[in-house]
Amino acid sequence: MKLCEKIFKIKFLIIFSFLFSISVKADNHNIYETLELIKKDLKTLERAVYSGSNETNNDFNSSQISEGNSEDVLTRHLLKLSEIESQFQALTNKFEEINFKLDKLSSRLSKVQADNQIRFQDLESSLSSGNIISSVTKDTNLTEETLPGSSQPQDLGAISYKDNTTSETSQQITSIDTTATVVTENFQSEEKILPDEVPEKQYEFATSFLKVGDYTTAERAFREFVNTNSDHELAGNAQYWYAETFRIRQLYTDAASAYLEGYQKYPKGEKAPINLLKLGVSMVQIGEKDQGCKMINGVEEQYPEANQSVIQKAKYESKKFECNKQDS
Repeated sequence: MKLCEKIFKIKFLIIFSFLFSISVKADNHNIYETLELIKKDLKTLERAVYSGSNETNNDFNSSQISEGNSEDVLTRHLLKLSEIESQFQALTNKFEEINFKLDKLSSRLSKVQADNQIRFQDLESSLSSGNIISSVTKDTNLTEETLPGSSQPQDLGAISYKDNTTSETSQQITSIDTTATVVTENFQSEEKILPDEVPEKQYEFATSFLKVGDYTTAERAFREFVNTNSDHELAGNAQYWYAETFRIRQLYTDAASAYLEGYQKYPKGEKAPINLLKLGVSMVQIGEKDQGCKMINGVEEQYPEANQSVIQKAKYESKKFECNKQDS
């Protein structure tokens, strides 16, 4: 009876080990072969035991010998099971490590996808409605002294910042020499890409290049739109997106020139606050921190009724560039 109980225990362990091995993908083939060998040995052991139980008392000594051999087989099986358990444990540890890494990677990908989805939704809604992107901010109290011309590329002009406490005094912002590309540069020599449609359709056509990340073509399209539809209600928006094509490509000098031109041409437009804020950020990026910070810090004062997201963005940029420390 003890031998039979051991056999049943072995069978139970084998079945459990076999079922557990199904979930283990690595080294599955070797484990399966080992289990097959164990099953064959068990069959031999069972035949020896059950045939011995049906024999007469004259065969009792032979049964004792078979039982002794069965003990050896049992020991061998237990050793194999112990080895299999060790392999299972090692594989389990590997799978747990892999699953942990996959969970971290999945979490990071989910965050990136969610962030990109929000960005694309904001971009699409802004482009379709002609409104401002929600992540930009407002203008400062700036007046123009010298501005780049509308037909030839010029240097960024000298801009004066009026002190709110003294109406008759102004603080001159140093002019910056650039080779920035303005809206009309090489316009006459470029091949036109906008369709022969109404301005609304042309604007939609230009924004399609932004959506697919073709910023070079978008630059040309918006430049053409501004030059052919300068008085249209979407011209200010087109000028802003034109400047954005430079900023996205980290061409901050060109971006600053384009933002400035947009602010100059459309000072009362919905894009004026954004153009000024982005101009300030671009100025900081090209090393003109004093000028850039003056523009950024003046956003809320110049446009107190602007969207709160714009004002908060201006405050964030001011803190990011440590603009407030400049006044201390």
